[in-house]
Amino acid sequence: MTEFGKILPNSQRIIVINPNMNCGQIKCALFDFDGTLSLLRSGWQDVMVPMMVEILLELKTGETEEQLTNLVRDFVDRLTGKQTIYQMIRLCEEIRKRGGTPKDPLEYKREYHERLWKVIKDRVEGVKSGKIPKDQMLLPCSRQILEALKERGVTLYLASGTDTEYVLDEAEALDIAKYFDGGIYGAIDEWEKFDKDILIRRILTQHKLSGPELVAFGDGFVEIEETKKVGGIAIGVASDEFNLGNWNEWKLKRLTDAGADLLIPDYREWQTLLAFLFCGSDLV
Repeated sequence: MTEFGKILPNSQRIIVINPNMNCGQIKCALFDFDGTLSLLRSGWQDVMVPMMVEILLELKTGETEEQLTNLVRDFVDRLTGKQTIYQMIRLCEEIRKRGGTPKDPLEYKREYHERLWKVIKDRVEGVKSGKIPKDQMLLPCSRQILEALKERGVTLYLASGTDTEYVLDEAEALDIAKYFDGGIYGAIDEWEKFDKDILIRRILTQHKLSGPELVAFGDGFVEIEETKKVGGIAIGVASDEFNLGNWNEWKLKRLTDAGADLLIPDYREWQTLLAFLFCGSDLV
């Protein structure tokens, strides 16, 4: 037992928050990308948050750097999983609140991407060149769980708040794009036309699914909340991306608050996890 829930029998690190989930019916699985599978963009918050704080400090409102950092980190975290543009829209709102005139959100998004690329460029190019093993830039045992789900006949979807072109490129570089026969989806400039909630409802309609026939894996609020809204099974991936194998305490709390049914730090116990998801909650 932990403060978040019960440890699944035969497991060391799978936390069951909702023992009454309706298991054994899964036909489709939705995965978030960054932090849920890919480690290529690990540390993106440490690029986005300082950029926004820097912009807000220029307004000279008298707020300290610490105060603004706490403010920005809170809304950046809360919007994790949605398209990046929504975090930039929120930045624009904060600028207006302080009497400033913001640029177009897309301009801030482009600036963020430029800053982030400087941080992740060597990782992406290293994986593409073969200097960095592909699985080194994936959460442990990501490939194993994807392959096992495919073997069970589950249709897989990949959805990210990162721009579609980057998600496609990085998924190909990591050699995991081939698993997602349902499709790979990311952010688009016309952001109002697509988001994870739209995709989740599309999956249910297209495959004529009831809620428990869909499982979603993610490390952000959005995929967890939206999956629970339609009665699906939500698995929170609370990994410390810089200390693999350890829990990220912030993610643990936030994913629990978002309504996750299960919590995992990575996929090392994928066999036990899938046995539970496909055999039913009588294993608890």
